[in-house]
Amino acid sequence: MSFVPSTYLALPASGGCQCGAVRYEISEAPVDANYCHCRMCQRALGAPFGAFATVKREHFRFSEGEPAYFASSSVARRGFCGKCGTPLTFEYTASKHISFTIGSFDEPDSITPASHIGCESQVSWLHILDDLPKDTTPFGAGTPTEGMDSYQSKL
Repeated sequence: MSFVPSTYLALPASGGCQCGAVRYEISEAPVDANYCHCRMCQRALGAPFGAFATVKREHFRFSEGEPAYFASSSVARRGFCGKCGTPLTFEYTASKHISFTIGSFDEPDSITPASHIGCESQVSWLHILDDLPKDTTPFGAGTPTEGMDSYQSKL
Protein backbone atom coordinates (compact mmCIF):
# COMPACT_ATOMS: atom_id res chain seq x y z
CA MET A 1 0.00 0.00 0.00
CA SER A 2 1.41 3.40 -0.88
CA PHE A 3 0.53 6.81 0.44
CA VAL A 4 -2.29 8.62 -1.34
CA PRO A 5 -2.69 12.28 -0.34
CA SER A 6 -6.14 13.55 0.39
CA THR A 7 -8.04 14.92 -2.56
CA TYR A 8 -9.29 17.84 -0.51
CA LEU A 9 -5.91 19.28 0.51
CA ALA A 10 -5.91 22.82 -0.89
CA LEU A 11 -2.42 24.15 -1.59
CA PRO A 12 -0.59 26.04 -0.36
CA ALA A 13 -1.48 24.74 3.09
CA SER A 14 -0.09 25.66 6.48
CA GLY A 15 0.44 24.74 10.07
CA GLY A 16 2.20 25.97 13.14
CA CYS A 17 2.72 25.88 16.85
CA GLN A 18 0.25 26.30 19.66
CA CYS A 19 1.15 29.91 20.44
CA GLY A 20 1.46 31.07 16.80
CA ALA A 21 5.11 32.16 17.00
CA VAL A 22 6.22 29.64 14.35
CA ARG A 23 4.21 28.94 11.19
CA TYR A 24 5.06 26.84 8.15
CA GLU A 25 3.66 26.35 4.68
CA ILE A 26 3.74 23.49 2.20
CA SER A 27 3.35 24.12 -1.53
CA GLU A 28 2.97 20.51 -2.65
CA ALA A 29 1.07 17.54 -1.23
CA PRO A 30 3.01 15.24 1.09
CA VAL A 31 4.81 12.30 -0.52
CA ASP A 32 4.27 10.13 2.57
CA ALA A 33 2.58 10.07 5.97
CA ASN A 34 2.98 7.60 8.80
CA TYR A 35 2.67 6.84 12.47
CA CYS A 36 6.05 6.46 14.18
CA HIS A 37 6.33 4.37 17.33
CA CYS A 38 10.13 4.64 17.76
CA ARG A 39 11.49 5.47 21.21
CA MET A 40 12.90 8.81 20.05
CA CYS A 41 9.50 9.97 18.77
CA GLN A 42 7.82 8.78 21.95
CA ARG A 43 10.17 10.93 24.03
CA ALA A 44 10.22 13.91 21.67
CA LEU A 45 6.43 14.09 21.51
CA GLY A 46 5.60 12.85 25.01
CA ALA A 47 3.20 10.36 23.43
CA PRO A 48 3.07 6.65 22.56
CA PHE A 49 3.58 7.52 18.88
CA GLY A 50 3.84 10.44 16.48
CA ALA A 51 2.05 11.14 13.21
CA PHE A 52 4.15 12.75 10.48
CA ALA A 53 3.73 13.86 6.88
CA THR A 54 6.75 14.21 4.60
CA VAL A 55 7.37 16.71 1.80
CA LYS A 56 10.34 17.60 -0.37
CA ARG A 57 12.37 20.35 1.31
CA GLU A 58 11.81 22.75 -1.57
CA HIS A 59 8.05 22.57 -0.91
CA PHE A 60 8.33 23.44 2.79
CA ARG A 61 9.11 26.83 4.32
CA PHE A 62 8.72 28.62 7.62
CA SER A 63 6.41 31.54 6.95
CA GLU A 64 6.56 33.09 10.41
CA GLY A 65 9.26 32.80 13.04
CA GLU A 66 11.91 30.10 13.19
CA PRO A 67 11.91 26.92 15.23
CA ALA A 68 14.47 25.90 17.80
CA TYR A 69 16.18 22.58 17.09
CA PHE A 70 17.32 19.56 19.03
CA ALA A 71 19.75 17.14 17.37
CA SER A 72 18.25 13.86 18.58
CA SER A 73 21.06 11.96 16.89
CA SER A 74 24.09 12.49 14.70
CA VAL A 75 21.89 12.10 11.58
CA ALA A 76 18.65 13.91 12.48
CA ARG A 77 17.18 16.94 14.17
CA ARG A 78 13.76 17.94 15.46
CA GLY A 79 12.27 21.41 15.18
CA PHE A 80 9.98 22.83 17.85
CA CYS A 81 8.66 26.18 18.98
CA GLY A 82 11.13 27.70 21.43
CA LYS A 83 8.30 29.66 23.07
CA CYS A 84 5.52 27.08 23.63
CA GLY A 85 7.37 23.82 22.93
CA THR A 86 5.12 22.46 20.16
CA PRO A 87 6.94 19.70 18.20
CA LEU A 88 6.91 20.73 14.52
CA THR A 89 9.43 18.88 12.35
CA PHE A 90 11.72 15.89 12.00
CA GLU A 91 14.44 15.73 9.40
CA TYR A 92 17.37 13.52 8.52
CA THR A 93 20.10 16.07 7.86
CA ALA A 94 21.22 14.38 4.62
CA SER A 95 17.71 13.95 3.22
CA LYS A 96 15.94 15.91 0.49
CA HIS A 97 12.74 15.64 2.56
CA ILE A 98 11.40 17.08 5.80
CA SER A 99 8.58 15.71 7.94
CA PHE A 100 6.12 17.77 9.95
CA THR A 101 3.82 16.72 12.73
CA ILE A 102 0.32 16.17 11.41
CA GLY A 103 -1.08 17.47 14.70
CA SER A 104 0.52 20.89 14.05
CA PHE A 105 -1.06 21.11 10.58
CA ASP A 106 -4.01 23.51 10.32
CA GLU A 107 -6.11 20.81 8.64
CA PRO A 108 -4.86 17.58 10.25
CA ASP A 109 -7.81 15.60 8.91
CA SER A 110 -6.61 16.25 5.35
CA ILE A 111 -3.59 13.95 5.78
CA THR A 112 -4.09 10.28 6.56
CA PRO A 113 -1.09 8.15 7.58
CA ALA A 114 -0.52 5.12 5.35
CA SER A 115 1.77 3.00 7.55
CA HIS A 116 3.28 2.40 10.98
CA ILE A 117 7.05 2.53 11.48
CA GLY A 118 9.30 2.10 14.50
CA CYS A 119 7.07 -0.74 15.68
CA GLU A 120 9.93 -2.33 17.62
CA SER A 121 9.17 0.28 20.31
CA GLN A 122 5.38 0.18 20.22
CA VAL A 123 4.00 0.25 23.77
CA SER A 124 2.37 -3.03 24.79
CA TRP A 125 -0.95 -1.45 25.82
CA LEU A 126 -1.55 0.17 22.43
CA HIS A 127 -3.63 -2.14 20.25
CA ILE A 128 -3.55 -1.11 16.59
CA LEU A 129 -6.72 -2.24 14.89
CA ASP A 130 -6.07 -0.88 11.40
CA ASP A 131 -4.66 -2.98 8.57
CA LEU A 132 -1.89 -0.54 7.60
CA PRO A 133 1.60 -1.94 6.96
CA LYS A 134 3.77 -2.13 10.06
CA ASP A 135 7.57 -1.97 10.00
CA THR A 136 10.55 -1.40 12.27
CA THR A 137 12.96 1.52 12.20
CA PRO A 138 15.43 0.99 9.35
CA PHE A 139 18.92 0.74 10.85
CA GLY A 140 22.20 -0.14 9.17
CA ALA A 141 24.08 0.33 5.94
CA GLY A 142 22.26 2.21 3.22
CA THR A 143 19.57 3.63 5.52
CA PRO A 144 19.16 7.22 6.78
CA THR A 145 20.28 5.97 10.21
CA GLU A 146 23.58 4.50 8.98
CA GLY A 147 26.34 5.38 11.47
CA MET A 148 23.87 7.05 13.84
CA ASP A 149 24.88 8.08 17.34
CA SER A 150 21.88 8.72 19.55
CA TYR A 151 21.86 11.89 21.67
CA GLN A 152 18.77 10.78 23.55
CA SER A 153 19.02 10.29 27.30
CA LYS A 154 19.71 6.69 28.23
CA LEU A 155 17.48 6.97 31.30
